[in-house]
Amino acid sequence: MSGREKRRRTGVPMRRLLRWIRNLVAIAVLAVAALAGVLAYNTLRHGSRQIDVAAVPPIAIDEQGAAQRLSQSIRFPTISNFLNPEQGADALRDLRAHIESSFPAFHAAAKREIVGGHSLLYTWEGSDPQAKPIGLLAHQDVVPIAPKTEADWQQPPFSGAIEGGYVWGRGSWDDKGNLYAMLEAAELMAKQGFRPKRTIYFAFGHDEEVSGLRGAAKIAELLASRNVRLDFVLDEGLLITDGVLKGLDKPAALIGVSEKGYATLVLTARGTPGHSSMPPRDTAIGMLAAALTHLEDNRLPMRIRGSVAEMFDTLAPEMSGFSRVALSNLWLFRPLLLREFAKSGTTAAMVQTTTALTVFNAGDKDNVLPGVAEASVNFRLLPGDTQASVTDHVRSVVANDKIAIQGFDGNFDPPPVTGTKSASYLALNRTIREVFPDVIVAPGLMIAATDSRHYAQVADNIFRFSPVRATPEDLKRFHGTNERISIKNYADMIRFYVRLMQSTAG
Repeated sequence: MSGREKRRRTGVPMRRLLRWIRNLVAIAVLAVAALAGVLAYNTLRHGSRQIDVAAVPPIAIDEQGAAQRLSQSIRFPTISNFLNPEQGADALRDLRAHIESSFPAFHAAAKREIVGGHSLLYTWEGSDPQAKPIGLLAHQDVVPIAPKTEADWQQPPFSGAIEGGYVWGRGSWDDKGNLYAMLEAAELMAKQGFRPKRTIYFAFGHDEEVSGLRGAAKIAELLASRNVRLDFVLDEGLLITDGVLKGLDKPAALIGVSEKGYATLVLTARGTPGHSSMPPRDTAIGMLAAALTHLEDNRLPMRIRGSVAEMFDTLAPEMSGFSRVALSNLWLFRPLLLREFAKSGTTAAMVQTTTALTVFNAGDKDNVLPGVAEASVNFRLLPGDTQASVTDHVRSVVANDKIAIQGFDGNFDPPPVTGTKSASYLALNRTIREVFPDVIVAPGLMIAATDSRHYAQVADNIFRFSPVRATPEDLKRFHGTNERISIKNYADMIRFYVRLMQSTAG
């Protein structure tokens, strides 16, 4: 065979290979173009969900007077204690007296009842008995200062110092800020002769930080016994965050329409006590430590669903760059987003029933094997998970019959999710944008527990929102060091509650 013939025969398959490669490249280009088209279409078809609302002119507030009253409330150390419910009794009585003397017009307009020993229920009677009432919730108690951190505070934690445009101290944000802002708003309106068309209940629990069972739960039981059915309740909750969500240039006001459940499980391992010089193969501490390691290594799955999915769907059109593309196309980018969320405990908590090892007790002498080791594991349950499903998960992961698993009496499943199509959600959305015209409003998930869960039996809708502006740096102050609120922000909180009562009960 001539060289020319050999080249001709070998050239045929080579040309076929090149054509196949060109076709493959063309198909890949078309596939990429089609994918890009789908991503662009999904991104662009997600128009803004923000309602068009005109800002209301800010009403005049005695900012310094309001700040002084809030400052004085912080000086009462109303620290709650689950095991010693009367620990803060004197401080609660002093706070109650301060509230009564500070807001005389409101006290003349509303009826006050003391529930569960120290909780306060105010009834501002409406003129229309057929209109379904509403409830504004807050709590009087605060968390303690972390031991040995008092010197880290720029101002003493219970001084209520007014410095640098801020009111400083434990409770200025959580939750005396909300409580006093509601009272300031009601006092202002009462002085102006306002009478609501529908009844407004102001419910101020005294043990929210330690379950709310003696306060909010008792108030809800009292309302239920009177056949009171509320259109909605608004409690502390999600905030107006600025610089927290990547890709969002504007502040985000998130309304908590759902809340996580709470389940603490106590794991108890029993072994053979004895001298440490002759340890058995399996010890109580060893078994329990292995079980806890398995739980941390086998956490419950991360999921984007429910109110979190609706939050992303609402925020997506307001975002820029890749964030907008990703949130508009969760069908493709969900795994990527979940990997990003997993990098931070704060973001992971939005999409996961969390696992937190909180207490470990075992042994009392270094050369004695303890017969019992005990640990507490706290889970915050995503809506859709239950105490039963989490207990089953723990039992499956631990897989050791020598370890007993017991739940706390105070555990609770996630409360019902509130829909975003109701008139009350729209009214709350509108009020936020009227008072804070620069913000984006979206529904969200409250990852901590609030008193509002106790009102599920008496309220059609439950919202968790605090009209507090916060940056990433501010979030560290929540239950932490140097809690404070700016006087300007506090005045806007008062304006928010005035406008909310005008629009929903006026």
